[in-house]
Amino acid sequence: MSLDKDDIRAAVASNILTEPQAASLMALADSRRGTRENMDGLDEPFELFRGFNEVFIVIGLVILYSGWMGLTGINSFLSDNANGSALVYGVISVIVTYALARYFTLQRRMVAPSIMLVILMGLSWLQIGASLANLLGQSGASTIALAVGLSTLLLAVFYYVFRIPVAMFFIALGVFAGIGALFVQGGADTPSPNDLFMLTNDGPFALITIVLGLIGLAIALRFDISDPHRVTRRASAGFWLHVIAAPAIVSTIALTLFESGGVAGQIILLALLAAMAIFAMIIDRRCFLVAGIGYIVAIAITVLDGNAAIVIFILGLGLVFLGAKWEGLRARIMNALPSFPGKDKLPPWGLTETSL
Repeated sequence: MSLDKDDIRAAVASNILTEPQAASLMALADSRRGTRENMDGLDEPFELFRGFNEVFIVIGLVILYSGWMGLTGINSFLSDNANGSALVYGVISVIVTYALARYFTLQRRMVAPSIMLVILMGLSWLQIGASLANLLGQSGASTIALAVGLSTLLLAVFYYVFRIPVAMFFIALGVFAGIGALFVQGGADTPSPNDLFMLTNDGPFALITIVLGLIGLAIALRFDISDPHRVTRRASAGFWLHVIAAPAIVSTIALTLFESGGVAGQIILLALLAAMAIFAMIIDRRCFLVAGIGYIVAIAITVLDGNAAIVIFILGLGLVFLGAKWEGLRARIMNALPSFPGKDKLPPWGLTETSL
């Protein structure tokens, strides 16, 4: 069901809305409609900065924080020598970062400085958590678990207040690191990079990776469904969750298949890539495909040695083709699919010429 301007006027006449509220509502509706209609259908909205002034401010923030860490003693960060002063310095960093976020995010609506402030806030809470752990006599995995857990929890609060989409990326990363640290604290061996993605290796880490990846994907899809036209920050939050969920899922399966060897494993891997491409088109998320394939390229270079070039060449050729024909392919796939729950809540298809 949708409301038109007559419905809004009727709401004003019935004293349900005031005239200023009605004007604001119609302006918002026109803005959202115009945003989608003005898209050429070939882009997935993505924004890191809106001008060089934002880059200028980010450089200033990096230099400012580096100088602050130098003055207060950067060796206290995640160090066994951290003491009460490191805790105080971390609290000061949090207060200053919060004040800067109120100005650059809430007042100026700047993108790149907001992203950097999320990073600085996470680092500040990591310092506070590490200092607390050291003051409590913790060390090793216990320190990491407490520092990462506290930082992740407070970043979630930070996201609730400021709604900076990239915070979801670091929250997801923090959940993964925190759970891994808890398992190491519980007696599991410290994982190697392969342990994080190889389902055939001993230890729970690869299973944790793929399970958390699936949870992240589910939350990302929830964000996407709530904003199919992708004109709000919910869609941007979904974007960053896709960026971290895709490698967790795809790379775990791909590396396991790479290591298994044989023709059967290669065929299954090709089927996985095809299914991943189709899924990415259905949900209209190029970032899901790029993030997943990016890790497959890295795995191919590591595992296949001299044979990696042909794999990378084929993947690159496929990405170029999909990029050129994305909307047309997506429209055909969506029209061919039968109705399923949530299909009508996915981004619209067939907005541009669908010929291939």
